Amino acid sequence: MTVIALLSVAPVIEDSMSEEVAKAVDALEAYDVEYETNPMGTVIEAEDADELFAAAQAAHEAVDGDRVSTVLKIDDKRGRDVSAEQKVDAVEDHLGRPATNTTRN
Repeated sequence: MTVIALLSVAPVIEDSMSEEVAKAVDALEAYDVEYETNPMGTVIEAEDADELFAAAQAAHEAVDGDRVSTVLKIDDKRGRDVSAEQKVDAVEDHLGRPATNTTRN
């Protein structure tokens, strides 16, 4: 079984959050998860929910600050094993093209 989640951890501050976000992402290295960071969060894949929760908690605790905001959105497809990459591939199959647009108006 693969559990996929979107994790967003950030201090509640007015300045740049990148240093603290980097600490959260780095904390994931201690866990048996795959992850990819994007501008809005980090997609995490784990074999089970326990490992995913442990990794998310470590990322949350790695951020310094008086106030930390963490959002964890989980897709636990229990009937079959589907990776995050396969989910994107399925969308791209319907689109007939990559699900990205790098041109800006």
